Amino acid sequence: MNIQRWIARREKSWKQLDALLNQVEKRGLKTLEAHQIRELASLYRSVSADLARARSQNVGQLLLQDLQSLASRSYAQIYQGSRRQEWQSILEFYRWGFPAAVQRSAGYIALAAALAIFAGLVSWWLAWQDSTFLSLIVPQDLIVQVRDRQELWMGSIVGIEPFASTNILINNIQVSFMALAGGITAGLLTTYILLLNGALIGAIAALVGQNNLAYPFWAFVFPHGSLEIPAIFLAAAAGLLLARAILFPGQYRRVDALKLYAQQSAELIFGVVPMLVIAGFIEGFFSPNPGVPDLLKYIVGTGLFIGLMVYLRQQNPVRAKHSAGDLGK
Repeated sequence: MNIQRWIARREKSWKQLDALLNQVEKRGLKTLEAHQIRELASLYRSVSADLARARSQNVGQLLLQDLQSLASRSYAQIYQGSRRQEWQSILEFYRWGFPAAVQRSAGYIALAAALAIFAGLVSWWLAWQDSTFLSLIVPQDLIVQVRDRQELWMGSIVGIEPFASTNILINNIQVSFMALAGGITAGLLTTYILLLNGALIGAIAALVGQNNLAYPFWAFVFPHGSLEIPAIFLAAAAGLLLARAILFPGQYRRVDALKLYAQQSAELIFGVVPMLVIAGFIEGFFSPNPGVPDLLKYIVGTGLFIGLMVYLRQQNPVRAKHSAGDLGK
């Protein structure tokens, strides 16, 4: 198939469909006349066929994304007009779409995790060896509380759980969106956030380890950290995707590369927000609760992390079946 000739022949229909969809999305389906509704349905069937053909040909990721967008928008207007169906679409995203986005972004997530872990290990070693370095990273009042009074600071949350949970959630969302927005700085701000948070965790780990408080400290961290820390890595990966578009647009113009990778970044962020909401609730109400045994906190945290990994590794059986069918042809 001559790709360029096929695109030139089909592009007019795609533009007609896009124009109809823009009208429907802005003013509603009722603004269309009868012949326009029939045309919308006909164009939707044709773009679905074009999408199927494009998937079997080397047409380029950007065109494939545009056709997918047209098909999805058409389907939403023709078959999913009700709010109930819109909710079903959201549930479908969190069931299959978010794990798929994570799997596509695995390399960026691994890079984000590696940067934070590297900073954490270096910071831990330096803080363990030199108390001066520790004081540069960790606030002095926190050092005094742990070293001199042999106390952790989580007890301050007890009694103000709703307020603390809300503040924790807001802070985590701010950090995540900063990590995402950092991609616009060619990834410099995203990298800084990863290194800073990694260094802080490493230094605190050295502080509590030196004062025999590591077990209760990590018991506090495990339940919410099993979701919160991966969420930060995912948000940072979204920022690194934007940085990739700016620094290495490849065959695309930078504006087209940003359009391509911004959608993938948005999918990651949409998935991250519920993770942070759950983590904030756990950190406010469960993690600091002195009535919960530390062992149970470790068990809950480990279980949440394993459950998260299983969820993120799942694949849509319908899409997997289609992919297997395409390979068999």
